[in-house]
Amino acid sequence: MTFILAIDQGTTSSRAILFDGEMRRVATAQREFTQHFPEAGWVEHDAEEIWQTTVEVCREVISAQGIGPEQIAGIGITNQRETTVVWDKASGAPVHRAIVWQDRRTAAICERLRNAGCEDDFTAQTGLLLDPYFSGTKVKWILDTVPGARDRAAAGELLFGTIDSFLIWRLTGGRVHATDATNAARTLMFDIHQGEWSKEICELLDVPMAMLPEVRDCAADFGTTDLFGGQVPILGVAGDQQAATIGQACFQPGMMKSTYGTGCFALLNTGAQPVASQNRLLTTIAYQLDGQRTYALEGSIFIAGAAVQWLRDGLGIIENAAQSGELAAQADPAQNVILVPAFTGLGAPYWKPDCRGAMFGLTRNSGRAEFCKAALESVAYQTRDLWEAMQGDWGADADVILRVDGGMSASDWAMQGLADRLGAPVDRPVMQETTALGAAWLAGMRAGIYPDQAGFAATWALDARFTPKMPEGDREAAYRRWKTAVAAAMMV
Repeated sequence: MTFILAIDQGTTSSRAILFDGEMRRVATAQREFTQHFPEAGWVEHDAEEIWQTTVEVCREVISAQGIGPEQIAGIGITNQRETTVVWDKASGAPVHRAIVWQDRRTAAICERLRNAGCEDDFTAQTGLLLDPYFSGTKVKWILDTVPGARDRAAAGELLFGTIDSFLIWRLTGGRVHATDATNAARTLMFDIHQGEWSKEICELLDVPMAMLPEVRDCAADFGTTDLFGGQVPILGVAGDQQAATIGQACFQPGMMKSTYGTGCFALLNTGAQPVASQNRLLTTIAYQLDGQRTYALEGSIFIAGAAVQWLRDGLGIIENAAQSGELAAQADPAQNVILVPAFTGLGAPYWKPDCRGAMFGLTRNSGRAEFCKAALESVAYQTRDLWEAMQGDWGADADVILRVDGGMSASDWAMQGLADRLGAPVDRPVMQETTALGAAWLAGMRAGIYPDQAGFAATWALDARFTPKMPEGDREAAYRRWKTAVAAAMMV
């Protein structure tokens, strides 16, 4: 039999999923790694730990299936986007911990560029906003802060990459420094219209272009690795949200998906033409195949599943994520507790990096159940914020159905609540590992063992459809309370 190895390197864990020739998942392994919070609003990862956990999970699934490297037709990589690594070209050693997409330390850099009137230039070329979320200002911070880094970068001794690039570099033994168009589009340095790095933007950020990886299609040759006992080609790469868009088979303009992981990310396929948002959404690349770019509108929510992690790890009121839905179902319906989970600022459509979390509507009777309900509802409300913004940019369509995936999508309670607050159907697929599946399909399609887009889309299967049950008056009243709470949180 022939297999595809998918690497899903996420914000809190590294996973490997082995798919067979029929795109069925046959083995999975996962390792969590350490989250570092050196200062308020700062989030870092040890890139070496990411590398080690990635190799471990790959070897585990290969061993579990008892296969040799000759049976692996290709590797597909999907990754947490925007997280930034700068490493030594000769040794491959990072010069600083990876700065995570959630990190807000470069807010002052963004503000200086904004005050200098540069934001329009950034948005026009990259489709993005000047925000610490993206990689460009993180690279600048590393070069400005790490002793000797800027001189070494100018001398060609340092390389930059998002996590996919770093893994490709390590997997290929330093032979390939490359990324794909979807990851490049999230760096704040890539011209999404021309399909190349922007010299003007790199000069504004003072980032040497020699540090940047070569940009390739999502399904392309990214070199080979011999780490698993023989030569295995790397044939597919996409940032996690774009990989989920592919895995959900959102290949037609107007199709929309939302992934609920650490954060929440909704993408709307807009086809061959980029749509400039009037509602502070991002214009980005959904995927690039055969040199042709397909664009998307994206709304990014920084805190989704992380709100449930906060209940577990920060407050200690639940022992596992599954308990949140069980407790939420028991909450007092007369209480209107609202959580604005701006622990690392607010993303789209607000883009307020200095906003912080707040809880509203507490009473003496508010307890674990009400906190869980508020945490899960905050994800639904934030999704509606994105939904409203996308309808404003793309045009309202009463027939739009949201395809969902990610850990939180497994909760019937959360998905019903999402449908109720959107006032629209929510579809959950049978295969919820859509991010890994998207990466696997890219590699398998490139290897010639998986079908083309139309054939792959035909395999998408519905697990459950959640339709709105909440009366419209109640839905609108609840959303008004949410908007009032967000406005109040942004004033603090």
